[in-house]
Amino acid sequence: MATNAELLKPIQKVDGLVTPALLLDRAKLDRNIMRLADRARKLGVVLRPHMKTAKSIDVAQRAFPTEPGPITVSTIAEAEYFARHGYSDMTYAVGLSPASALRAAELCRRTGIDLKLLLDTVEQADALADVRQATGITPSVLIELDCDDHRGGLKPDDPKLIEVAGRVVAAGANFAGVLAHAGESYGLSSPDALVKAAEAERLATVRAAEILRAHGHACPIVSLGSTPTAHFTENLEGVTELRAGVYMFFDLVQHGVGVCAVDDLAISVLATVIGVKPEKGWVLVDAGWMALSRDRGTASQQVDQGYGMVCDEAGQVLEDVIVAQASQEHGILAIRNGSGKTMPNLPVGARVRILPNHACAMAGQHDFYSVVNGASPEIEARWERIRGW
Repeated sequence: MATNAELLKPIQKVDGLVTPALLLDRAKLDRNIMRLADRARKLGVVLRPHMKTAKSIDVAQRAFPTEPGPITVSTIAEAEYFARHGYSDMTYAVGLSPASALRAAELCRRTGIDLKLLLDTVEQADALADVRQATGITPSVLIELDCDDHRGGLKPDDPKLIEVAGRVVAAGANFAGVLAHAGESYGLSSPDALVKAAEAERLATVRAAEILRAHGHACPIVSLGSTPTAHFTENLEGVTELRAGVYMFFDLVQHGVGVCAVDDLAISVLATVIGVKPEKGWVLVDAGWMALSRDRGTASQQVDQGYGMVCDEAGQVLEDVIVAQASQEHGILAIRNGSGKTMPNLPVGARVRILPNHACAMAGQHDFYSVVNGASPEIEARWERIRGW
């Protein structure tokens, strides 16, 4: 693998980057990682970071500076990538298909890693028998729980919970435990509501584990987490591990929820002004939805950030300036509706940084991070990221 010095040649300063470019502030990243790691230690649980946001071995090594630790992944490509870098304890936190189960088992066979799979139906459980026969691997399985009507999973009191666990065992797989994700917490915005959501998530997950144990299933893993509930939970009794992902970078949705400050946002897209329409109050930049993503996650929040909040080249917020419109390769900067501010002077050639609505989506548009430290003009490193499935 090329060294950072080799990857950076000949670009070593922010003003030498071709835009749009994805920037990652190392100091903010480290601070965000430490914040949740400290919280998990105080709550007495294992932290299993979700790498779906960062998708980068260099970021993972900031979370695990001495040796690889337990992680969560969202694609088999991520699992293969992190396995190549020595990570051996992973949870694939997406409901399995027959093809993904076979691919995951083949990865375990080749590398010897422990990759836990996720399911919530008897059909998925039955498919594990074929996987075991084809690969000789005994898959480890978690049952997905629905703790807040957000997505997939089984309710703790659903009779299918016991049926699915039994079919997992009958298929010759290793039943490892239960997993929940409080996705509805993304729609909240008050500390009291987030604390209640975190406790509801815990109660539902622990309840499911107790029911399974009462029916003879050991259920050693009791896993839960979302970035909002992970930061607001006050009690994790009965839980063995905590998961979160976007916390490493944070974003404007998390800011709107109340989990972080704008100054905690660790990634941004550097863009260049390519046009000015003073009669419309517009400034055009060379970053459209191909660079920023189409995510409008703040549109339903109290403050709509358009396609992203705008900062100057050094990262200082330009008050009430947002990316109001985006096409494939163009972004239109404008003053937020209802604001009394005026557009700052941003001539053609000026640079701005655009903060993400959704960090996972913004980062997913790019192949690498240009690593910076605050307003410093220096690029410290270039960190590649994995893409695909």
